[in-house]
Amino acid sequence: MNWYRITRRANWRNLADVRVDFAHADVVGRRTVFNIHGNAYRLIARVNYRTRKVFVLYILTHTEYAKGDWKQ
Repeated sequence: MNWYRITRRANWRNLADVRVDFAHADVVGRRTVFNIHGNAYRLIARVNYRTRKVFVLYILTHTEYAKGDWKQ
């Protein structure tokens, strides 16, 4: 819920803006990966900076994330 609350209020224009709120956010292809819930999970989203919309694609454990199936 903390990620959602922060993201809902965000006015991100680029990855640097995202990293102000989430220091460990990374871009993988066209997706942004967030560490959430005390770094226990990875939330993978598509961030459209132009329209200021964030689409959650996956919420995975580290084990599921490491398999890489989400990249396809």
